Amino acid sequence: MEFEDDAFVLSARPFGETGAIVELITRRHGKYAAHVAGAASRRMKPFLQAGARVSVRYRARTSDHLGSAVLEPAGEGPAALFDDPLALAGLSSAAAVAAGALPEREPHPGAFLGLEAFLTALAAPDIWPAVYVRFEAGLLADLGFGLDLSKCAVTGSPDDLVYVSPRTGRAVSAAAGGDYRDRLFALPPFLLSSQGGLGPGDIGAGLTITGHFLERYVFAPLNRPLPPARHWLGDRLTEAGRL
Repeated sequence: MEFEDDAFVLSARPFGETGAIVELITRRHGKYAAHVAGAASRRMKPFLQAGARVSVRYRARTSDHLGSAVLEPAGEGPAALFDDPLALAGLSSAAAVAAGALPEREPHPGAFLGLEAFLTALAAPDIWPAVYVRFEAGLLADLGFGLDLSKCAVTGSPDDLVYVSPRTGRAVSAAAGGDYRDRLFALPPFLLSSQGGLGPGDIGAGLTITGHFLERYVFAPLNRPLPPARHWLGDRLTEAGRL
């Protein structure tokens, strides 16, 4: 079994004296773990960080075996973010959520493109938290658990959508949800449209929605909690006054 593909590093852990087991999300083949020889070398360490973009040549004896990979850097990687702890927290969370949520060896090109868009947005401090929330919403959709924000679940109207049902993931209008607003999630406008704008509390509201459904539909069935990096991101954004 062999392939070549574009990929982002999700994680790397030492294996043996000089190697590492590297987890990757590839453009066309999905999430793969592979042994990378010589990973402890000074040359390779910089592009084995979460978020590093690489070209991968993967080979395995059979589809059931852990394969080996040769990686080459493709871009400057996350080194440019080392002076921005908040952006690094976002990067760590995105990599951990993708690594925990995506099944092994199953193509999910939408997840790859979503992560690519988020990593690009990290250069824009004012907007990347919103792009992060949209990344998680896209990941849910790619896994078959997308939010339905096209119309009100009660009236069918596409207008004045301000809530999300925590049970169904469907939008609810202000009029239909008024009597139940304490049981519903606030729906931030930027989840309805990229032109929706950002107001106070919108990022926190978005993280509450995506975190709830990731936990309910993705991580709980796997008997796992949300990754610690996801919780740390919320803490860092709170400290920075960005929620």
